[in-house]
Amino acid sequence: MTGPHSLAPPRLTVAIPTFRRPERLRALLEALPERFAECTGVDIDVLVIDNDLDRSGAPATVDTGLPLRCVHEPTPGIAAARNRALDECRDSDLIAFIDDDELPRPQWLSSLVATWRQYGSSAVMGRVISVFDHDADPWVLATGTFRRIPRPTGTPLEVAAAGNLLLDLVQVRRLGVRFDESLGLAGGEDTLFSRQLVGRGGTIVYCAESETEDFVIADRLTRDWATQRAYSSANAWSLARLRMADGKLQRLALRTRMVPGGALRIGAGAARHLYGRLSQRLDHDARGVRTHFRGRGMVAAALGRRYEEYSRGPVEGS
Repeated sequence: MTGPHSLAPPRLTVAIPTFRRPERLRALLEALPERFAECTGVDIDVLVIDNDLDRSGAPATVDTGLPLRCVHEPTPGIAAARNRALDECRDSDLIAFIDDDELPRPQWLSSLVATWRQYGSSAVMGRVISVFDHDADPWVLATGTFRRIPRPTGTPLEVAAAGNLLLDLVQVRRLGVRFDESLGLAGGEDTLFSRQLVGRGGTIVYCAESETEDFVIADRLTRDWATQRAYSSANAWSLARLRMADGKLQRLALRTRMVPGGALRIGAGAARHLYGRLSQRLDHDARGVRTHFRGRGMVAAALGRRYEEYSRGPVEGS
């Protein structure tokens, strides 16, 4: 194994969890050779983790010209796919996660590696920029659902998403962090993973130069989807916080704070939404609805309800 300042080139695996997006996966794989050519001093391979029981991603991985392996992970959920990637990369020093519906922009990978070399961090998170295949409803954009705030490179982070994320596997293994598979169909597994990474002494920094494009389909540009997303993301974030609580008493105290905190958001969001309607202010209208549904998701988590976004249904337990 090597480190950020080692003379030996580190081995880096680009890991792509995929589920029933063969055309998007094919487009991503076709974009990788140019990005790899920009990244010197690193030995790179590709790992595709097909999370579909029908293995729909396999045809896209044939004859790519890349040093590529495709493995099948039958356990449903993105967390299981990400853990399979960690297990398959035991001989790698670094792993770079990218989602199957993303496309990397120039210097995507080289910027992640350069930032890792500079800061020696446990993880480096790059930017994900939403690209729409249809004209987006201004109300949906006003909710802030697709807004991701950029930061200067090197900014320390307490939490990170895994859509564009480089991990130092030596540090990750030493800290004993894995993705929680009970959140695999609910989301928030990357929130919990990154918070645990930092909680155990790891570091995460931001890389503004590393950019990927997130392809947003028309089905995700509706008001119903935006409100559901607000609910589910708050529910997942709250469940991740509960997972990190140290013992039953701390978890109970956290639940006790979440209920009134969520209720406050429900009321404040409804009031802001009403004000926006009356004043014809789209920003207040949309943001108020988003706040309202985030409050509902927070209260639901506190009461022991987990919303499994990717199975489209609520289940008990947290």
